[in-house]
Amino acid sequence: MRQVIPHLLWLGHLGDARDLRGVLNAGITALVDLALEEPPLVTHRELIYCRIPLEDGSGNDPDRLRLALRTVVGLLRAHVPTLVFCGAGMSRAPSVGAAALAIVTGEGCDAWLERLRQIGPADVSTALWTDVIAAAAEVRGAAYWAPPG
Repeated sequence: MRQVIPHLLWLGHLGDARDLRGVLNAGITALVDLALEEPPLVTHRELIYCRIPLEDGSGNDPDRLRLALRTVVGLLRAHVPTLVFCGAGMSRAPSVGAAALAIVTGEGCDAWLERLRQIGPADVSTALWTDVIAAAAEVRGAAYWAPPG
């Protein structure tokens, strides 16, 4: 589990989310579960738990992608310490995390994904990333935006 400093966002995998002691000790109060292939997590009664199962690749319902982004964006804007996780923590979590941070900060999706790759491993599905960028553009209310320069 790795925090995206200075934001109250952590990215991780299913094992991180199952470590409830570690989650609570980190001060995390919300979990966003993107793992389609896993059953819902049994969690602590004081934690917010949102499950939006996504495929790791193409074929995700665009409404579901937008919901995942709006959920993470809303938690970030409300300053809720949040762990976004998927099965291995390598594709869906960093994709949704990067796009949500791009929406919140007004920066580019690609720039945020590169930053996330610098703080931890990521092996993002190209098809998923294309769909996440499209969903992020809709959530933000504009066509895809590229980082300046």
